[in-house]
Amino acid sequence: MSTDAQGLEQAPQPQRMRVIDKAQYGLAAFLAVVGGYIVYDATTLEDGFADQPVQPYAFPYVVGAVLLLLAALLALATARGDVPESEEGEDIDLSQPSDWMTVAKLVAVFAANILLIDWLGWAITGALLFVGTAQVLGSRTLIRDIAVGVALSVGTWYGFYSGLGLAIPAGILDGIL
Repeated sequence: MSTDAQGLEQAPQPQRMRVIDKAQYGLAAFLAVVGGYIVYDATTLEDGFADQPVQPYAFPYVVGAVLLLLAALLALATARGDVPESEEGEDIDLSQPSDWMTVAKLVAVFAANILLIDWLGWAITGALLFVGTAQVLGSRTLIRDIAVGVALSVGTWYGFYSGLGLAIPAGILDGIL
C-alpha cells in the first residue's frame, strides 16, 4: 500500500498487462520483404531517354523505400505495445458466426462470371455479376438491379474498349457493341 499527500493509504494500482500483437510483426515483415524486392527490382531497370529529368527507376525506389520505412515504423510501434483498436462498427456483430452460405453464393456468382465471360462477353456477364451479387446480398429490386448492371457493364466495356483501347471480350455481342 502507498500513501498519498494527506497520509491516507491507497490501494495498489493493477499492473497493465502488455499485449503484443504478433500479426503486426507479420505485416511489418511482409511490408519489408515487398519493399526490399521492389528496391532490388528497381536496380535492374534500364535507363530511360536521356532527356527525361526523372528516370523510370525513380518511382520504384520511392515506393520501395516508403514500404521499408512503414515496415520499420510498424515494427517499432508494435514493440512499444501499440495495438489496433477492435472493430466497433454498428453494422457488424462480432459475436455472430460468419455467414458461409452467403460467401458460397458469392463465390458461385464470381465463378460463373469467370466461366461465361469468353462466351457471353463482359457486357452480359458483368450485368449478371452485378445482379447476382446484389441478389445474394439481399437486394429486393430485380428490375433496378438489371438496369444498373447493364448500364455499368456496357459503360465499362465501352470505357475500356474505346477510352483505353483495351480489348474486353464482347462474346456473343461481337459486332453489335
